[in-house]
Formats: sequence, C-alpha cells, structure tokens
Amino acid sequence: MAHPRSHGYPSPAVAAGIVAGMLGMIVIPAIFALRSVVVPGTLQLVPNPSPHGYTWSLLLFIVPIITIFKWFLPSEDLGIPRRAFWWTIGILGPLGCALDIVFAQWFFCFPDPHATLGILAPAMGRPVPVEEYIFYFTGFITILLVYVWLSEYWLAAYTVEDYAAEARALPRLLKFHRTSLILGVVLIAAAVIYKKEFSVVSSGWPGYFIVLVVGGLVPAVSSFPATSRFINWRALSLTVFFILPISLLWEATLALPYGWWNYQHGAMMGIFIGAWSELPIEAVFVWLAVTYATIIVFEAVKIWQASGRPAREAFLGARPTRS
Repeated sequence: MAHPRSHGYPSPAVAAGIVAGMLGMIVIPAIFALRSVVVPGTLQLVPNPSPHGYTWSLLLFIVPIITIFKWFLPSEDLGIPRRAFWWTIGILGPLGCALDIVFAQWFFCFPDPHATLGILAPAMGRPVPVEEYIFYFTGFITILLVYVWLSEYWLAAYTVEDYAAEARALPRLLKFHRTSLILGVVLIAAAVIYKKEFSVVSSGWPGYFIVLVVGGLVPAVSSFPATSRFINWRALSLTVFFILPISLLWEATLALPYGWWNYQHGAMMGIFIGAWSELPIEAVFVWLAVTYATIIVFEAVKIWQASGRPAREAFLGARPTRS
C-alpha cells in the first residue's frame, strides 16, 4: 500500500486554499438554500421551555473532551505534547473569557434566565451566566483535543516527519504575513461598508465581526509563515467540520429559538439568517476564526517547545554575536 506521502504533499498555501474550498462547497449552496426561506416560521414558546437547557448543552463539548482524553488517546497509547497543549489553553482560555468580560455588554444578551443555573459571573457592564465561561473554556479544549488526536493518530501520515529537527532549524517563529493582514483589512472594510450602506441596522459599527477578524487573524499575521509548514491541514479541515455542525446545532437549533442567549443586533454586521431565527452571520464565523487561531497558536507553542530554545530566541531569533 502506497504511503500517503508518495502522492505528494501540497504546499501550505495550497493546503490552506483546499480547506477554504472544502468550506465553500458547503457554504455556497447553503446560502442559496437558506435564502429560499422568504417567510421564516416562528416557535410558539411556553414559559420556561428549556429548563437549564444552556447548562445541559455544555455536554456537546464536555463529552468529546472526556471521550478523547479517556478513550481515544489511551487506547492507542498516544502521548500528546502536554506542555504545548496547556500553554495554548493557558493563553487562549483567558482571551476567550475576555470576550464576555469586556464585550458581552455590547454584543450579547440572555433572554431566558431559567436556561442556566442562575449563577452569575462578573463581567464589565453587567454579569453573565457562569455557563458562558465554561462554554468558551471547554470549546478551546475540544478544538485542540480533536486536532491533536487527528494529527497524532487518525491523520498522522500527514504530520511533519521529524518535528523536532525542523523546529530547531527554524530561525524564528515571529514573521510578518502580509496576506493575512490584507485579508483582515478587506474583511473589516467590507463589513463596515455593508453595515453603513446596505444593512437594516446601519447605526453603530460591526463590532463583533471586527473582534472575530482581529482575534482570528492576529496569530496568522504574526506567525503563519513559520507555522504553516507544521500544521496538519487535513487534521485542521476535519476539526473545522467537527466543530462547525456542533456550533450550528447549538446556535441555530437551540440557543436562539429558546432564548438561551441572543445577539444585540446593533453591534452586528447586519446579515441575519431568517431560517435560523435571525442568527447573525457572525455566529457562523466565530468557530471558524477560533479554530484557525487555536491551531496556529498551538503549533507555534509546540515548535518553541520542540526546538528546546528559550522563548525569546525561538520567537525572535538568536541575538547576533558580537565580534
């Protein structure tokens, strides 16, 4: 049986394009199908329609975490790069919580308090349900565990063969990626123009979309050239296709229709999906951005750990020696 590498491995740029193309095969026909719903139906809700529904829905992340940790990884005797894993969670977990701490007052609302445990956690402006912080924290862990398991076992043939040697040979991790910056500027500009010129909620700014673009592309702007060679793009694509249905099940089928949470429309771009209870388009993008950023940060930290060099030297390069 031919080894997968014998068929050639696409360049990182081509691999990233293939992942985008795979998403496009689903997204483009989905847009036409969803837009065919001219008059969306509405649910007739009774009081307290889903007691602790948001709380129970956290199992959508918790169960995969337990399954991978307790079954998939041990059954194959797989060792994960634990330090890189927890460094990544330590970096991104607090940043995910910061989305609620800082921006929840402008972006989100929680119509049905009965859908949660009723325990409020601190945030700027007003408190949020404690489930919010569990939601983001377990989301990052799930994304990273799925990617690691796919990369180390299910799609291990497409990982870098001698990771440590290539990590040591890399001059530095931080390297400016102009294409990612241009993409980010174009996306933000397009969102602002759409909101101001075409949206039904033209006042204000598309703040949530701007935060997603910045958060999703900052890691790429700073380290895509170094990490792209190390990313297992097949594992990344399958991780996206695992997370995206979960997020849409969560948001479109449960959270919005039953009032677990909702979005403040004035802070959105202004594209709402009627067939999904007026779900803003940002809710579809959020986990794409989170997954992309998470994998880049993880690979950057993993390269640093594998190189055996101090953090400053790994990220910025060796200092020039004085003669």
